[in-house]
Amino acid sequence: MSADAPAFDREIDTRGLTCPLPILRAKKALADLTSGQVLKIVATDPGSMRDFQAFARQTGNELLAQFTVEREFIHFLKRR
Repeated sequence: MSADAPAFDREIDTRGLTCPLPILRAKKALADLTSGQVLKIVATDPGSMRDFQAFARQTGNELLAQFTVEREFIHFLKRR
């Protein structure tokens, strides 16, 4: 992965899941974090790139970065 990847506090694996499950799992995981903590989500659904952009806009959580590594999509969300 990129050297630009942010540090994170928790990681969830949503490989093999399709929309809306990666978002729902991320929402649940974010609820367990405190403000300012970072969640890393690993997904295989190509739609997750767009989905997490919309999720961040709608919820006020900050989308710090998104990477594509081979067939995996990696997202970093900072809890508001």
